[in-house]
Amino acid sequence: MDIKAKYCIPTEYQKTILDSFSKNDSLKEFNNDKYTILPGFCDVHVHFREPGFSYKETIKSGAMAAARGGYTAVCTMPNLNPVPDSVESLKIQQDIIDRDACINVLPYGAITVGEKGEELSDMENMKDNVVAFSDDGRGLQRYEMMERAMDEAKRLNKIVVAHCEVNELLKGGYIHDGEYAKAHNHKGICSASEYEQIARDCEIAKKTGAKYHVCHISTKESVEIIRQAKKDGVDVTCETAPHYLILDDSNLKEEGKWKMNPPLRSKEDKKALIQGIKDGTIDCIATDHAPHSQEEKAKGLEKSPFGIVGIETAFQELYTNLVLTGVISLEKLINLLVVNPRKRFSIPLGEDFSIWDLNKKVVIDPKDFLSMGKATPFEGDEVVGENEITVYNGKIVYKK
Repeated sequence: MDIKAKYCIPTEYQKTILDSFSKNDSLKEFNNDKYTILPGFCDVHVHFREPGFSYKETIKSGAMAAARGGYTAVCTMPNLNPVPDSVESLKIQQDIIDRDACINVLPYGAITVGEKGEELSDMENMKDNVVAFSDDGRGLQRYEMMERAMDEAKRLNKIVVAHCEVNELLKGGYIHDGEYAKAHNHKGICSASEYEQIARDCEIAKKTGAKYHVCHISTKESVEIIRQAKKDGVDVTCETAPHYLILDDSNLKEEGKWKMNPPLRSKEDKKALIQGIKDGTIDCIATDHAPHSQEEKAKGLEKSPFGIVGIETAFQELYTNLVLTGVISLEKLINLLVVNPRKRFSIPLGEDFSIWDLNKKVVIDPKDFLSMGKATPFEGDEVVGENEITVYNGKIVYKK
């Protein structure tokens, strides 16, 4: 069929996606200029909680939520039980993925055994079955252990992906060490706990020549350290999350849905992050989708666990707050959500796309989520854009 629908697809992916769209008779109703075809998004940082914590999320529910958000590829973090630190423990997770995932779900392998930071995992034997290596959920504290990990990753041609956090600087904090924390008598997390470890890791990456990717950066200092490292020839990339680009600690309320790690930082940090995505210092946007039970997140800022959900709202929030306001173009957003993460992590894009009504206004309501997690600071937001359908590998995996 002749394509009348609008589309925003990078040239390298256009033929495959548009051919798939045009030959699928069940998509005829979307072939008009009311709709826009977008390539399948890729999220390199999600927590699907299975095995070990399936009361929070399952691979099945997480993958369905991702498809609703327009995602056709996700990378699942290894803070699971058992931790995927060996071929045997990794297979437990992979078997569930093979059985239950409706999209491309790619597991991370842990850097260290049990994510305890004491001895390297079986990186060599896992390398062909993981997208990269990470101990996400905690920072790797010892310099020599990170150096050994990067040496091994370099040898195996894999990426080291780091949650950067200096434990001795945390001091029991749970929100940003800023004005809100002071005004409401909360314990704060200082920015240095993030950026000091990024600086250390960039030094090690330069020394070893390893591929290094930094998770969910949130501070202005982190942006500048990575910007300088790139100028110095370090093979470093990084991500931030939608909430750090849209919200800051002045938005905080006394509810668990405002608690994540790293925390929402200052207005100055948010401004630096936006500049970082505009100038290319920040390579991609990942959601850090981190579901918990409603009971866990009902315990307020201090007592609830870190983590919010975001994979079903990411594109809508970014499109509404960054594209429609003229901060970045839709093409730039597609680079951050599709092109850059897929290229960095060698994740192919085939017949993967979603079809959106980019004029439709909707209100974010967690009751509509396919994710088992419902905690989002975006609850009640009016956003523009609604996903009608997601196609993965030429097959419809979500329909509104």
